[in-house]
Amino acid sequence: MALTKEQIAKRIARELRDGYYVNLGIGIPTLVANYIPEGINVVLQSENGLLGMGPFPFEGEEDPDLINAGKQTITTVPGSAFFDSALSFGMIRAGKVDLTVLGAMEVSENGDIANWKIPDKMVKGMGGAMDLVASAKNIIVAMMHSNPKGESKLLPECTLPLTGVRCVKKIVSDLAVLDVTDKGFKLLERAPGVSVEEIRSKTAGKLIIEGEIPEMNV
Repeated sequence: MALTKEQIAKRIARELRDGYYVNLGIGIPTLVANYIPEGINVVLQSENGLLGMGPFPFEGEEDPDLINAGKQTITTVPGSAFFDSALSFGMIRAGKVDLTVLGAMEVSENGDIANWKIPDKMVKGMGGAMDLVASAKNIIVAMMHSNPKGESKLLPECTLPLTGVRCVKKIVSDLAVLDVTDKGFKLLERAPGVSVEEIRSKTAGKLIIEGEIPEMNV
C-alpha cells in the first residue's frame, strides 16, 4: 500500500542526525517537524527568518504571528531566534544548512529537480528553493511517485523548468526510498505491500535493483 504524506515525512525524519541544521520545504517536508526521533537534536531553519522551529501547533493554540515560509502557523522551541531574510539567506548561501527536504514535481535520474513552476500556471514565485538546492550539503526529496495523471515523476530528464542541477541525493516517495546515483535511481526500500514490479512500472528513469529490496519500517 502506498504511503500517506505523514508516513513519507516519518520515514524522512529517520535521515536526521544529531546536530543537523535542517530546512523543510513547503508541503510534505513541513510534516517532518512532527516526527523528529527522540534523542536527536536538530535545529529547523525557515528561510523567512527563524532558527528553532518546532512542530505544528495544536488546534486552538495557533499564533498568527508565528509562520513558516509556506505561511503555515508553527511553534518555536527554547532558544529559537528571529532575523531578517537577508541573514536567513546568508546562512543558506554560506552552506550552514546540513540538510534540505523539498517537494518536487519532477526529479531526473541524474539528480536534477523541478519543483517551482508548471508553464502557463500561476505561481507565487520560486521562493528560496534555488538558493537551497545550490547551497545545502544534502537534499532529500519528498514526493508522490506519480502525478495526478498517473505519469511517473522520476524521469530520464526533467521536462519542467529546473530548480537545480545534479543536486538531489535521495528520494522518499509514496512507493519507495531511492538513492540518486551517477547510474540512475537505486532502489533501497519499498513501501509495505508494494512490489518491485510496481515501482519499476512507475519509474520512467533508469532504476537500479540489486538483491532483495526490503519493505520500509513505517
